[in-house]
Amino acid sequence: MAAASSTTAIPHLDKVDFLKLQNGSDIRGVAVAGVEGEPVTLTEPVTEAIAAGFAAWLLEKKKADASKTLRVSIGHDSRISAQMLQDAVSRGIAGAGLDVVQYGLASTPAMFNSTLTEDEAFLCPVDGAIMITASHLPYNRNGFKFFTNAGGLGKADIKEILERAADVYNKFTDESLTKSKRLASESVKKVDYMTVYTADLVKAVRKAAGNIEKPLEGFHIIVDAGNGAGGFFAAKVLEPLGAITSGSQFLEPDGLFPYHIPNPEDKAAMKAITQAVLQNKADLGIIFDTDVDRSAAVDSTGREFNRNRLIALISAIVLEEHPGTTIVTDSVTSDGLTTFIEKKLGGKHHRFKRGYKNVIDEAIRLNSIGEESHLAIETSGHGALKENHWLDDGAYLMVKLLNKLASARASGVGGGSKVLTNLIEGLQEPAVAVELRLKINQNHPDLKGGSFREYGEAVLNHLENSVDLDPKLQKAPVNYEGVRVSGYGGWFLLRLSLHDPVLPLNIEAPSNEDAVKLGLSVASAVKEFAAIDTSALDKFIQPS
Repeated sequence: MAAASSTTAIPHLDKVDFLKLQNGSDIRGVAVAGVEGEPVTLTEPVTEAIAAGFAAWLLEKKKADASKTLRVSIGHDSRISAQMLQDAVSRGIAGAGLDVVQYGLASTPAMFNSTLTEDEAFLCPVDGAIMITASHLPYNRNGFKFFTNAGGLGKADIKEILERAADVYNKFTDESLTKSKRLASESVKKVDYMTVYTADLVKAVRKAAGNIEKPLEGFHIIVDAGNGAGGFFAAKVLEPLGAITSGSQFLEPDGLFPYHIPNPEDKAAMKAITQAVLQNKADLGIIFDTDVDRSAAVDSTGREFNRNRLIALISAIVLEEHPGTTIVTDSVTSDGLTTFIEKKLGGKHHRFKRGYKNVIDEAIRLNSIGEESHLAIETSGHGALKENHWLDDGAYLMVKLLNKLASARASGVGGGSKVLTNLIEGLQEPAVAVELRLKINQNHPDLKGGSFREYGEAVLNHLENSVDLDPKLQKAPVNYEGVRVSGYGGWFLLRLSLHDPVLPLNIEAPSNEDAVKLGLSVASAVKEFAAIDTSALDKFIQPS
């Protein structure tokens, strides 16, 4: 491999190598060797360059503050590559002349909050924040999320940072790398910011209960952190509020995730928290993803509050506080949820595109044009509230549930988590709900050298035309992503994945027979496209 410069021997990388690390509004790559076919892409020099790219981007955005040295906070989840990457990020920031404040183990929401907190004792507010995380991906992956006080960075910002990083990387010399190392060792400060963040969560629950010191006294609440960064919630939030947390599990950070993937969408993860609640006869169970920007819950009977149910529950709470408000969700939410939000709760359901940033940005846009929206939430468990600066904070989302328990108790209503379960009474849930992934073979001659995106769009156009010819099917009157169709008492949505050559197909129906009918109507439309792997759909529609 060619050298990056005549005086140092790091492998040469092109701009395109850096751009491959973009994953929507995050950066993700392989940070640890050991998985066959997955070479390390987030090396220390690459990481240092990305941090320097962010520093350059930040300096440009904060020109008005040029009189002072800018500060950047760095935190990480429990991954085994965290320490190495934190050191490399620190070198990149310090080498660019900015002050570095390391938080150590932290949550993604806390990193954004550090740009808003005003407390010089904790060196806050910072001008920018970097969270080192790859959410629920396997142990060998890692990545970065970036924040300023305006919120998380968007796709265009990430692209610009990676382009800047490529330029920085290819100008590295032994001398410049040594200098950044020296600057980091001289200037890095360490702060326990999580104490500030958790104290704010505790205050929020106390306030909701009328300033009672221990509003959760006697409640038994179990936390499952999946060995990610969310273990703090038991000792730092629930216990100061008086809750009993015995039976909580996997609170210790362990980046190999030995028990289950820290992911509220994962069936094994939800089974683990449900079993813990039932075995311990707890009132409530709470589960977080690795970096605590997503969460879900389980009531005392083992009923899961995730996906559509979690959206229904949070919507019920928000619509009590803000009657008539618009709830923005991603595209795969059920028709039953729409009926629940609009007919039962008196709100408005605005179904938008997949991707938590898309959902949040759409809620912000609606507010800017005069349509009040207080909640943006995805079926994955990413939920953001206007009152919390539109931050998708899994811990804050759970605090909204705790507020409900605490205020119900304070007003003399008992019954533990039944208070929450009652809020989603009347939510119609489909008997059958499946997601099938139809992969696009990018090497198939059908693509004629074109992109999988163009091919996928052609499939969707064809499906749309075929639906128009079927009197039993009806296209959704308002739809922002893919082709959404109602029929046979249910619905389907075929869309193009945000990042991968895949057409995910969601089907929900009142019976398996009806779900198969919907599947057949998709199958007959896509069979003409030879580059589509329909094996998952074929298996679903075949008579058992």
